[in-house]
Amino acid sequence: MKKNDKELFWKVVKEMRRGRNRREIEDEYGVKERTARLWVVEARRMEEGGEVPISESQEKFHEDWGPKECIEELRRIVEKDTTKVISRNYFRNESQISESTWNRYFGTFEEFKRQAGVTLSRHAHQMEREIAKHASKDKQREMDKEKRGYEGKWLRPSGGRWQTVVVCNDVHDVECDPFWRRVFLDAIRRICPEKLILNGDIFDLPEFGKYGVDPREWDVVGRIKWVHEWLREIREVCPEAEIVFVEGNHEFRLLRHLTEATPALKVVLSDLHGFTVSKLLGLDEFEVNYVARMDLKAFTERDVKEELRKNYHVMWGCLMAHHFPEGKEMGVPGMNGHHHKFKAEAMYTNEFGASYWWQVGCGHRRAASYCAGEKWGMGFMVVHVDTVGRKVVFEPVEVRDYAVLGGKWYFREEDEGGN
Repeated sequence: MKKNDKELFWKVVKEMRRGRNRREIEDEYGVKERTARLWVVEARRMEEGGEVPISESQEKFHEDWGPKECIEELRRIVEKDTTKVISRNYFRNESQISESTWNRYFGTFEEFKRQAGVTLSRHAHQMEREIAKHASKDKQREMDKEKRGYEGKWLRPSGGRWQTVVVCNDVHDVECDPFWRRVFLDAIRRICPEKLILNGDIFDLPEFGKYGVDPREWDVVGRIKWVHEWLREIREVCPEAEIVFVEGNHEFRLLRHLTEATPALKVVLSDLHGFTVSKLLGLDEFEVNYVARMDLKAFTERDVKEELRKNYHVMWGCLMAHHFPEGKEMGVPGMNGHHHKFKAEAMYTNEFGASYWWQVGCGHRRAASYCAGEKWGMGFMVVHVDTVGRKVVFEPVEVRDYAVLGGKWYFREEDEGGN
């Protein structure tokens, strides 16, 4: 900026800052209102940074240029070297106009490029994002189809009027309390239930949860193997029982992350590479039905919650197992897990008469990280069903440092830890 120009520049800035009428400034100094406003901005930059950027020099500011001339200049720079990515900085250095020349018309450089046809229009770009979003779900579509094929694969119908069901939930793999595990296995051995319901969150897998777990402590494979060993023990003591596994939020996380195939997961799950849903959850090996109606392709957390509510199992038309308490709204006697404590709510319908909806205790040990485990209640549920009269009797089994079932007392041993 020449000396005379500098003097004029600062005079106009001073007058503008004093709030003088802009028409008067134009009449006295011959500087148009738009230019005067830009000079105030430049003055602020100079005062804060010491220099005016080269793109803001007066030599590169074209007051008489409109949108058309700006677009022609941008396209000239693009066509000069079609191999270059036209960034804001590149255009600033190569063009003959300052940023103040074009941004008064377009605002942002991205909009400037869109208007010039250098990049996709906003609508075309939105379509690209939508295509990418749905393409990312292709693997999840495949897994959805696979897991839904296991809801009734291993049914073992029993024609007797009187049926017994044992329900457990929130075992959380290696976080399972060893005393609870011993009591549960002995209970199903003694009861020999017709049905055994694993009512969600049999896995824990904090690696995929909301808590910050040190990746060096990840052991996804070890946790999956723990569940397989537990299922093997269940099958040994209940070889004839029909096992129904209702998908919970923790199982959903496992399957969804497997479809993402992120670099971290490829390392952590290298031993599981190529595993199917059946192999991961032991469905075929241990003859387990898997109730998993929810859609892995759910995009938002709200969608995920709505989808998870679709996972429930109804037995003989009079007993429901649902991982979430929303199941009670369906008007069928039953139980849910998820909240790790016992709770009973009386209910009445003309169809089933007086009955209950139960929230069932967990198998997760109470000494838990990130949670108020001391408030939890451990245990499981035994349900006796009259399939003809369509009535049910609930028998909750609490597990503390002792437990009682059918007149047999169980006591925690030293190697099973404290409660």
